[in-house]
Amino acid sequence: MTNPPTDDLAKVAPSDVPWALTASDKHERAFLAGPASRLQELARVFRIAVECIRGFRRLHFVGPCVTVFGSARFGEAHPYYALAREVGGRLAKLGATVMTGGGPGLMEAANRGAREHGGYSIGCNIRLPVEQRPNPYLDRWVTFRYFFIRKMMLVKYSYAFVVLPGGFGTLDELFEAVTLVQTKKIESFPVILMGTAYWAPLIAFMRETLVRAGTVGPQDPDLITITDSPEQVETIVRKALYQSRLAIATRPGRIRLLAES
Repeated sequence: MTNPPTDDLAKVAPSDVPWALTASDKHERAFLAGPASRLQELARVFRIAVECIRGFRRLHFVGPCVTVFGSARFGEAHPYYALAREVGGRLAKLGATVMTGGGPGLMEAANRGAREHGGYSIGCNIRLPVEQRPNPYLDRWVTFRYFFIRKMMLVKYSYAFVVLPGGFGTLDELFEAVTLVQTKKIESFPVILMGTAYWAPLIAFMRETLVRAGTVGPQDPDLITITDSPEQVETIVRKALYQSRLAIATRPGRIRLLAES
């Protein structure tokens, strides 16, 4: 698997919309606050459409991605940071574009590992009041207002998902990916948990509570691979990329007249 063409991404991350959610940004708070006037709702639909189109234009040609999820709260001295950094490097050596939420912590570590090994490093950032700002190891990023659009982008361009330890946001992203695989809304791309000690109680809850209660099928927990081995992650992702080689090879090309980059 070779890297995407060198002109797929700018070498320096371009400036984007402000990352911070400010007090004056009323649209995000109003989105789920109940019905508004018809005109306001129509305007919101257009804002959502514009954000989708902007994401498509920025990410459509970045190459076959593997998305790495993980907490923004683990610093460089933490063992999970080193693990994410190694995983990012291994994914880059496979020719995958490493995509994360674009923020600090384990997202930064995965992007950093990719950059250090000559790979492409992408961030889907989100406007938040704390914790979330583009990390310095991104070749390209796009900042979103709406979480659901950001999650869509993190899934749309990826052929595997690597989930490192994290909090509510990471759990949300994990179960989004697993649900899409379970319900066959996307192909059966691998979902890999890294950090067996961290995730063991969650896997036990799935098997001992959800399966026994019948709320998931007996085989559903097997949709998730759990490991501490970067080598195993590399093997699984290599297989996934090989199985998707036809789809990767026939991706649409850029149309210069549309100023696609």
